[in-house]
Amino acid sequence: MMLDAIDQRILTALQRRGRMSNSDLSDAVHLSPSGCHRRVQRLEEAGFIRDYVALLDARKMGVPTTVFVEITLQGQADEVLEAFEKAVARIPNVLECHLMAGTADYILKVVAEGTEDFARIHRQHLARLPGVGQMQSSFALRTVFKTTALPV
Repeated sequence: MMLDAIDQRILTALQRRGRMSNSDLSDAVHLSPSGCHRRVQRLEEAGFIRDYVALLDARKMGVPTTVFVEITLQGQADEVLEAFEKAVARIPNVLECHLMAGTADYILKVVAEGTEDFARIHRQHLARLPGVGQMQSSFALRTVFKTTALPV
């Protein structure tokens, strides 16, 4: 499915305000409410819109510390990767896990209450992950910018 200019405007608007009413969205993209609703349904069915979520404030949720953890595994066999990926997906404080090309096999984004909490997460969860050879953690000092919006 190719995206036309109206689809792109719909996606841009919904990335900014996912709870926007269909009436407000149709006004924003200059389309009738019924036409707008049909397009949104089509974008959902085609998989361009996966879900609608609430973005929470990490500080207010009590996890203001962000740590990026580089992990190198002991081996590269499929079963090693699969075991690691299944185990890391069960750790609540791990928000993202990326398989990498380069020096590290994986990079994790972890949130914590602070350094002591991260030490606990490291000790109780990260250090027990299967297949880990080396681990290096870097604490974010400040988030310069952060977005969930993809280029449309």
